[in-house]
Amino acid sequence: MRKTLIAALIAGLHLSAFAAAQPAPLKPAALAADTAAKSRQALLALFDEAWEAEARAAPEWATLRGDLRFNDKLSDRSAGALAARDAFARDMLARAQAVDTGPLNDTDRVSLALFISRYQQDVSMQGFAGWRTLTLGTLNGAQSALAGFARNVPVNNETQVKQWLARLAAYPARMDQEIAILRQGLALGWVTSKPVLARAIAQVEGQLPDDVTRSPVYEPFNRMGVDASVKANYQAQGQAALREHFYPAQRKLLAVLKDELAPKAPDSGSLSGYPGGDKVYEALIRRHVTLALAAGDIHTTGLREVARIRAEMEKVKAEAGFDGDLAAFKKFLYSESRFFNQNSDELLDGYRSIAKRIDPELPKLFAQLPRSPYGIRGMPAYTGEGAADNYNGPSLDGSTAGWFNANAIAVKRRPKWAMETLVAHETVPGHHLQISRQVELADLPSFRRQSQYSVFSEGWALYAETLGPQIGLFRDPYSRFGHLQGQMFRAARLVVDTGLHALGWSRDKAIAYMIEQTGHDPVFMTAEVDRYYAQPGQALSYMMGGLKLKELRARAEGQLGARFDQRRFHNAVIDQGAMPLPLLEQRINAWIASEKVRP
Repeated sequence: MRKTLIAALIAGLHLSAFAAAQPAPLKPAALAADTAAKSRQALLALFDEAWEAEARAAPEWATLRGDLRFNDKLSDRSAGALAARDAFARDMLARAQAVDTGPLNDTDRVSLALFISRYQQDVSMQGFAGWRTLTLGTLNGAQSALAGFARNVPVNNETQVKQWLARLAAYPARMDQEIAILRQGLALGWVTSKPVLARAIAQVEGQLPDDVTRSPVYEPFNRMGVDASVKANYQAQGQAALREHFYPAQRKLLAVLKDELAPKAPDSGSLSGYPGGDKVYEALIRRHVTLALAAGDIHTTGLREVARIRAEMEKVKAEAGFDGDLAAFKKFLYSESRFFNQNSDELLDGYRSIAKRIDPELPKLFAQLPRSPYGIRGMPAYTGEGAADNYNGPSLDGSTAGWFNANAIAVKRRPKWAMETLVAHETVPGHHLQISRQVELADLPSFRRQSQYSVFSEGWALYAETLGPQIGLFRDPYSRFGHLQGQMFRAARLVVDTGLHALGWSRDKAIAYMIEQTGHDPVFMTAEVDRYYAQPGQALSYMMGGLKLKELRARAEGQLGARFDQRRFHNAVIDQGAMPLPLLEQRINAWIASEKVRP
């Protein structure tokens, strides 16, 4: 690519006409600098080409990042469009792998490695046609994509309101494409399992109340930034759009789920039960963990971590002065009314209060902090009491804040003693701090500012929970148990995810194991196990990433001794954005070396 650019430049010069005006030949150092500059320009052009193409192919994603050029469109997921995206990914990978890295600086080499990794992931999954048709999920999925998007779509003026109306009008065609994908899966022997399908059906039904103004898809019409004189008119158009477009499309999907998929749905969502599912699971482990590990090895790691954390739980039980075994202690912690908030508003206020306590303590942990704000809000009711709390990051342009989406309707399943570790995970020093810092790294290519590796981001958030004692958290045995429960939750996932998909575990065995080890209530744990059916391998990323970060910190402390500064270490981890674990290890090793000679 570099040679092509240089040849084009040479071909454009008319040497005979301008011989007298030609500059003196570049000296070797200047020539090297010129070559490096042109190589970097070509590399950044490749990044920009991919960034632009992905925005056009996924308009919803473009909107969320602050690019509103395609704000009236939905993604095209027709067979032709998907094939074109696959071909584009292969082309990007081939072109990126052909780049000469010699003239590039260190930052650009890392960017190129991440760019290649991103497209290697995409291309590696293209051979699994059946797996790619499983587009339904327990929390996110085709059945709830528009409803989830509605919470974040901008409607700050009349143009944006009209764009949302245009997207609603386009939704029936978009859902027809999704139904075609589901039917393709049916023909290939890949049908969503009964537990996941049941949750998807319930979510669709929850989006279709008799009063359309109570549908989550109507929500943007309640917060329009338009003049009062036109507000009622747009709300009437919104109600009509839901009745004419969204409701019929969702009812059509519902009929397909109930009449076509449900009779063919397997009882188990284990990948081992699908054609070639074992190979799919191997690929998903590589995708989510970014390490070449076998399912059995991860399972063994999970068992080890479960035993370690269980021993810590026993110590906390003793600190609390509880007279009984650990199972009885867990039951006690869920049976006392004093351990629970009385309503959803009280729960949300509690989360916000914890966040306010954490915020001023953050300079103890970081040399530099992000500027983006974050908020805490309840999740829509249609997601259900069993849905896991989650986080949405801020947009690249700074127009939207980060959000901790708390399951406030599950108020009786969210004990007070577990709230501190959840806030630390989802907001600061966890997801919000890492992701908002990444978004603000303006010197990096745009794709790196929004790159996603769950093993990095979830590993960071789990590691961030362990910093709680330094910022005033976990001061009593109950909140310390809440912290350990969060750690146990992620350790048990290693055992259960691999057990379900590679070792022949049943759904009932997995649910029982999660309840026994964590003490969580059955509704939440059942939803979690079904989530592992819907997202195989993703649950492995939390503990595997957290363990790697603990390992890297211990290495840095051991090699640097008194020179170790955790504030600088934390920024070294997060200040190049999310990345695969092998690359992170390389970067931290380089940081340790630089710290040894830092004045």
